[in-house]
Amino acid sequence: MTRAFLVVMDSVGIGGAPDAGKFFNGETPDTGANTLAHIAQACAEGRAEQGRSGPLSVPNLDVLGLGAATRLASDEETPGLHATPTGLWGCAREHSAGKDTPSGHWELAGLPVPWDWHYFPNTTPSFPTELSRAAAEAAGTDGILGDCHASGTAIIAELGAEHVRTGWPICYTSADSVFQIAAHEESFGLDRLLQMCKTLAPRLHAMKVGRVIARPFIGTPEEGFTRTTNRKDFAILPPAPVLTNWAQDAGRRVHAVGKIGDIFSMQGIDTLRKGSDAELMRHLSDLVDEAEEGSLTFANFVEFDSLYGHRRDISGYARALEWFDHEIGAILQKLRPGDLMLLTADHGNDPSWIGTDHTREQVPVLIAGRQAGQIGAVNFADIAASIAHHLNIPAQGPGKSFL
Repeated sequence: MTRAFLVVMDSVGIGGAPDAGKFFNGETPDTGANTLAHIAQACAEGRAEQGRSGPLSVPNLDVLGLGAATRLASDEETPGLHATPTGLWGCAREHSAGKDTPSGHWELAGLPVPWDWHYFPNTTPSFPTELSRAAAEAAGTDGILGDCHASGTAIIAELGAEHVRTGWPICYTSADSVFQIAAHEESFGLDRLLQMCKTLAPRLHAMKVGRVIARPFIGTPEEGFTRTTNRKDFAILPPAPVLTNWAQDAGRRVHAVGKIGDIFSMQGIDTLRKGSDAELMRHLSDLVDEAEEGSLTFANFVEFDSLYGHRRDISGYARALEWFDHEIGAILQKLRPGDLMLLTADHGNDPSWIGTDHTREQVPVLIAGRQAGQIGAVNFADIAASIAHHLNIPAQGPGKSFL
């Protein structure tokens, strides 16, 4: 048997989505957004010097085909990324009508989203009165705070003190199909926050809101508030089997690393390992050492997106890419004969772009464990079909293997 490792570099898009003009940051279409190329260009021009310096240095990803994939997708210049690929490489486009986490991951796992997500209007209040009332009832309070579009860190800074004083939960949304609830782990209680999200999730899922997200934080009004790692997503269930189910139904072990367990509501997943990206990298390294023959490991590294993309921090995003490249290089050296590791992304989040939302982009497909070559432009669902082909398990859905 062989093993497969599917690794999602959350938001590391490479531009060139043919339908980018249908997706927006505010009033600006995503046409021309390119997360990877614009970071590389900023580094080469000396515009990403905080905590790092010089051209973007990601030699391990580049030799797998990252620079080549970016130029294939978008014809953009990629300063510092001109290695001749030794991996199997290409780019992939999404067909689901969304540029959010569930849409990207479901389709990477073989299932394009079969409906349009519900999004809340960018108004104040943002939520229907009956939903706000239900949220307050689930919290056991007389009302909620927020009720608007907001950055999670910004709204905690703005309303954290009032939340601690009143006990009312902070409810907010974004350009994604989400209902987020922030609450203090100690004064409100983590278990209470999770139960509130669990109670509300069926109502929101019926509205086709993709996720209810618990956003716990700690701190004081005097010293400031900080989000903790105890975030939990209550995601709508995929309406059909996906790659994790295919593998498990074939008798294979499935290991999730990061928020994969939340995205798929633990469907088709045997084990889950969570933590910061640094901790997740150690988990992935351990699984390369320990995972069973025939198993699937599905990992997501979220901090590119959550810490740097949404905050439009080019230097921080470049630092994260360089750190990831160094760490993944050591892991690639440990792959066994017959193993396959496929690195990709779920959408873009160009830190040079206007606004704070994801950007509609194609994504890289970089494969270690196969002979060098180009697969060209493929579809997200083809990634699931190819992993299934490698594992010699039946695949479902519209994807076609490129292996």
